[in-house]
Amino acid sequence: MALLTFHGAVQQVTGSCYLIEANGRRVLLECGMTQGFRRDEANNRNRFPFDPSSLDAVVISHAHLDHSGLLPKLAAEGYRGSVYLTPASRSLLELMLKDAAGLQERDTEWENRWRQRAGKALLEPLYTQTDVDRILGQCQTFEHEQLTEITQGIELCFHEAGHILGSAIVEMLIHEPHNLMRRLVFSGDLGNSCSPLLHDPSVIREADLLLMESTYGDRDHRPLEGTLDELKSILKDAFEAGGNVLFPAFAVGRTQELLYYLGKFYQEGSLKQQVVFLDSPMAIAATAIYDRYHQQFNHDDKTAIEQHGKGDLKHWLPILRCTLTPDESIAINRIGSGAIIIAGAGMCNGGRIVHHFKHNLWRDNCHVVFPGFQAKGTLGRRLVDGEKQVRIVHQSIAVKAQLHTLGGFSAHAGQSQLIEWLSQFERCPEIYLVHGELEKSQLLAAAIKARLGWQANIPEPGEQIAF
Repeated sequence: MALLTFHGAVQQVTGSCYLIEANGRRVLLECGMTQGFRRDEANNRNRFPFDPSSLDAVVISHAHLDHSGLLPKLAAEGYRGSVYLTPASRSLLELMLKDAAGLQERDTEWENRWRQRAGKALLEPLYTQTDVDRILGQCQTFEHEQLTEITQGIELCFHEAGHILGSAIVEMLIHEPHNLMRRLVFSGDLGNSCSPLLHDPSVIREADLLLMESTYGDRDHRPLEGTLDELKSILKDAFEAGGNVLFPAFAVGRTQELLYYLGKFYQEGSLKQQVVFLDSPMAIAATAIYDRYHQQFNHDDKTAIEQHGKGDLKHWLPILRCTLTPDESIAINRIGSGAIIIAGAGMCNGGRIVHHFKHNLWRDNCHVVFPGFQAKGTLGRRLVDGEKQVRIVHQSIAVKAQLHTLGGFSAHAGQSQLIEWLSQFERCPEIYLVHGELEKSQLLAAAIKARLGWQANIPEPGEQIAF
């Protein structure tokens, strides 16, 4: 693991994990899991390069696993203090960590079978449900704009980030002797201002030190209006051709966004399909959490959903059918036409979507819509890259379906949106670009210099930053 420290110092502990040391206190900002290639994910098993029991507090910006996924491991290695996050993030965190622990336990069981046959040492899961329960019991929640002291001399305030439900920009006020104070701001993942349901990211006016994400620092997203027009056209063509439409979708964020737009099409009379299946227990649970917190939606979308949908996404899209059980999921595959099927996993590397591929991918009247990025090495990426024959559930399947990638659905701010958010600071803070691939951070730094005349730094792994 790499580490990012301050003088108050900050040290980057993993891809998204920062150790702040100030006034004799230690605060961990984020506790993210490395995701991607198997060799990279193996780093999650490394011990933390600090003593977890020495931490005074942990702060989490939002519930995605690349920001929170190692929390149970932190508890397993001795952390017994509080974890601070928003109430909605706490609800989503419970869902995501319990699912991750189940995957860890099942994957470890499978790997240990061949390890045992090969005479190799057996592995323990990265963490267990017991570890998840322990860390959830350590969570303390605070709403946005609520200033709270989390340890002596350090105050915390969350601001709206607009990325997923409950996501936050993190502001820390570090008090020092002689009435001195330093202000550290971490952008978290900033949302795309075109995304539905959520508010735009809050404007922050000042900071001494800014840690800013750079996930899409290299480009802007396609305009949303064109994306929605394309989606309407795909749905229309599929209906007229008599085929099904498959959406491999991420359970948290992207699924709820799709349900909102499909509901909007339904309300305006442009959706011809008669049934939409949400075939993912995790996405169904996440949607219920979104509905529980619908009062936090932006005004226009909340008003529309309350007028037409009784305040929840299920009533907003009356033709929605949630299929929880395996038998209900299997029954969908008896439908050869006219259905919209939303299922995970988002990158098609497992889950119920692969079974729907088995029954639909070989049909030339089927449409597959990828509403998100497909990582290298995944089945989704191979399909996007044009493979004509793929192996699914031990069978070779011909790819005859029509494939579409929608470029405007992103929960992240693009380059111009990142710079626009940054430009609203009244003076240039000390800027460090984090949480992004090196090339994207470099391109964002160059764009910030060109548009604002401000210097943005890219920390090296293990670099200590005094502030």
